[in-house]
Amino acid sequence: MSDAMQTANDSGVTTRHESPTGLDLDRLRDWLVVERPGLVLGELSASLIQGGKSNLTYELTDGVHQWIVRRPPLGKIMATAHDMRREYQAADALRHTDVPVARMIAYCDDKDVLGTDFYLMERIAGVPYRYADEIKPLGEERTRAIGTELVRTLAKLHRVDPADVGLNHFGRPEGFLGRQVKRWKQQLDASFTRELSGADKLYEKLAAAVPSESASGIVHGDFRLDNVLMGANDLPAAVIDWEMATLGDPLLDLALMLIYQRRARIVAARAWTDPATYEVTMAPGYPCEEEIMALYEAESGRSLEGFGFYLGLACFKLAGISEGVRYRHINRQTVGEGFEDSGSTVPLLLGLGLESLKEYK
Repeated sequence: MSDAMQTANDSGVTTRHESPTGLDLDRLRDWLVVERPGLVLGELSASLIQGGKSNLTYELTDGVHQWIVRRPPLGKIMATAHDMRREYQAADALRHTDVPVARMIAYCDDKDVLGTDFYLMERIAGVPYRYADEIKPLGEERTRAIGTELVRTLAKLHRVDPADVGLNHFGRPEGFLGRQVKRWKQQLDASFTRELSGADKLYEKLAAAVPSESASGIVHGDFRLDNVLMGANDLPAAVIDWEMATLGDPLLDLALMLIYQRRARIVAARAWTDPATYEVTMAPGYPCEEEIMALYEAESGRSLEGFGFYLGLACFKLAGISEGVRYRHINRQTVGEGFEDSGSTVPLLLGLGLESLKEYK
């Protein structure tokens, strides 16, 4: 049975547990029985968690326990992207710090199991706020508090010394920003389906403006509110989605978080935008860009001098990510819903990047 598993419920009726696309439950169970004896107590069932546009995330259960399984997307991907081992190692290394993370349970690099590498982690109870309508009922005061704790959590991550948690060989901080510029140019080239005005110009300006030196630390790679599970007390329960984690310049994390916020405001200003799709940063009470930057500086102790370059690079990076998702959707390599508009804001991001480069000199 590779497509479904059969079990009998209390009344003796046989039910079928379908394997969702990308997750063979038979093979997964066989592997877990060997690698983590006693972990699984019943037949497995799983469902794809909607919302993510990159790695595939599934909720897995044996009827008693619940876990999360993460694997790369289907289809062709960049060699350095969607690195499950990297994601697993980063979160596992931070388990004894004040950065909240889920407990890592098992990592598999045997392609015979699921056709790719993957990992299993504990399921954390928490809310990944994505849209303004999800957080508005909490009120402005709680919304502001949640946004504030998000920034403080980012500063906590950036205060961690990689050597103290065994991540001193996790990446190459030297030359990080220059490699990022080249990487996202390669991503745009590899995802080519249309002409993108401004892409070459932004790349050239970024390549010419790379700082000769920059700070170093642990970089999450995609830090934003819907990549943090907020607990019942409005405090972060776990930072998730570490697929792009590395050692490099932490200011790129802050810049990308702010570019998500800028993009959301530009999109929301369009007359045809459905208010139900407003992103969480549009909710009343959510901290503004100036407040976020001031709080981050105070909490992290890092200077934001020359921050315009980071904002421009963040736009280029997000454009590369979005165009990659669009490419996979066009080539029917995505699973789930919500990909129809993938890449729609790429031209906006390229223009925003050129403008952002002029700021915070």
